[in-house]
Amino acid sequence: MSTFVDRVRITAKAGNGGNGCVSFHREKYVQNGGPDGGDGGNGGNVIVQADPNMHTLLDFRFSSKYSAENGGDGSAGRCHGKNGEDLYIRVPVGTVFLRDEDGTVIADMNTAGQQKVLLRGGRGGHGNARFATATRQAPNFAKPGIRTEVVTLRLELKTIADVGLVGFPNVGKSTILATLTKARPKIANYHFTTLTPNLGIVKRYDTDFVLADIPGLVEGASEGIGLGHDFLRHVERTRLLLHVLDASGSEGRDPLEDFATINKELDAYGELNQRPQLVVLNKCDLIPSEDTTKALVAAFADMGYQAFPVSAATHTGFDALLDEIIRMIPELPPLLTFEEQPILDDVPMGPFEVVRENETYVVRGNMMQRLIDSVNFGDEDSMNWFHRSLRDRGVIEALRQAGAGEGATVRIGDMEFDFID
Repeated sequence: MSTFVDRVRITAKAGNGGNGCVSFHREKYVQNGGPDGGDGGNGGNVIVQADPNMHTLLDFRFSSKYSAENGGDGSAGRCHGKNGEDLYIRVPVGTVFLRDEDGTVIADMNTAGQQKVLLRGGRGGHGNARFATATRQAPNFAKPGIRTEVVTLRLELKTIADVGLVGFPNVGKSTILATLTKARPKIANYHFTTLTPNLGIVKRYDTDFVLADIPGLVEGASEGIGLGHDFLRHVERTRLLLHVLDASGSEGRDPLEDFATINKELDAYGELNQRPQLVVLNKCDLIPSEDTTKALVAAFADMGYQAFPVSAATHTGFDALLDEIIRMIPELPPLLTFEEQPILDDVPMGPFEVVRENETYVVRGNMMQRLIDSVNFGDEDSMNWFHRSLRDRGVIEALRQAGAGEGATVRIGDMEFDFID
């Protein structure tokens, strides 16, 4: 199994809120001690953290289910339940969290040390002490804690680098990376030697930048041919592209045609060809005539691109290229970040709808079961609170508009009862 993994799927769940407690103070010589049920504790959050010491999502292949601790239930004596412990998930810098069902980005961890609350724990329910009033001195009900849902997420690692090397396989990208940095990628004279991005730090004068060797692209990469999508994902964040070409045509290739083909794939994937580009004409040591090299440089100049003849094998020609990169870095567009659409925190009731199923009126809503769980159907005060809650939230009016009359059967959650107007 490869140790570099850049796509995984996990499930995550924040902690449930603890239930409120129904309790009454009991003490010798105290006849009516009153309600003293405590609130439940809040559930733990799921928090993600960008760790600069991680470089792969391999760990998530072996552990894909994550749950924060539930909040503790309240208890007598107005004792508050214990809050659940937060769960921290460490990921490499550059990891993007997407909601699996629709691909919405909910977190973009693009900065080392960055933390984000991915899922919030459920709030603890109120104990019966909270419901005591001057007219309701002995409430015999409490609220349950808010239960959270399991969320399926996709994690995608998108390499963060200032400069990215792109081009066809076997044009010398890995050799260039090894020449300019202390990185030691696998180098061999066959296609697809590099199957994962490699990063290195280039130091030039008093400036340094991150250089990424993006595995070789092929025609049709934007449609997933070869390992196209796997490779192109790592181009998205690079601020400058070094388009490496085999200027010598040692494999019978035309560098101008190769340039057009790769740019077509970059454009098809998402207009990546609009990124600033410098052309690197590698293997110039194999070109017998200097006029051929000059003609190539002039051809790219006519297209609006600066071209730099180099030889990774002989370590020549890189000074001018590095000087131009250093000059361009302050002017480059900022690092690409993805707009986040966070998973919404719990809403106390949320929207609801009334639908008719045969002779039964069914009230549906994400928090209706929680409302039912809050009711002690054997207690008059609790029932009165339940009816007021339905009326205040517009449920009674919605039932009327749906056609429910006196005595009609209404179902909310797993409870059925007669409608009383």
